[in-house]
Amino acid sequence: MKSICVYCGANFNGDPVLRKAVEELAAAFAEQQIRLIYGGGSVGVMGIIADEVLKNKGLVTGVIPQFLLDLEVGHTEVTELIVTENMHERKKKMADLADGFIILPGGFGTLEEFFEVLTWLQLGLHNKAIGILNVGGFYDHLFAQMDVMVAHRMLKQHNRDLVINADDPLVLLEKMKAFKAVPDSVWFKDRDLI
Repeated sequence: MKSICVYCGANFNGDPVLRKAVEELAAAFAEQQIRLIYGGGSVGVMGIIADEVLKNKGLVTGVIPQFLLDLEVGHTEVTELIVTENMHERKKKMADLADGFIILPGGFGTLEEFFEVLTWLQLGLHNKAIGILNVGGFYDHLFAQMDVMVAHRMLKQHNRDLVINADDPLVLLEKMKAFKAVPDSVWFKDRDLI
């Protein structure tokens, strides 16, 4: 993996455990020569991870739409800043540049980006690993909801298992490197989710 797209919040709640996890992930990116691809912001968790990768002499590519740059939330110190016309272009560019995806704690935007690339993986539109860094159990309820979807036969276990989960950045990266996508080629034919 030469580049990983990180989806995370434009807010930071001050949690020292989250900050430590972000710092460890950023250090691992720099040490393993993994380029950070992210939303180009200078605020929140986005700003922290970009700053930490740069502090560790790593490479950072930010992708931000013009309207957010105009609101002065763009990070102008990154290695490369790509400005797009809109959010759709931003998400496509970020996905195209990445060899994998990591989800950190965030809000609606983070979840929307996560589910979009997860759906693309389920459909076989890419074969890139998707990992959730589950800091302090932040995503425990999301995983429980996925398990409910399987129990109610709205989601196959095979597709539920596409999501890589760890609470340690180094463990998550190792799991992602070992990931092999096997898309469910009959998802549209097989309506029996048992």
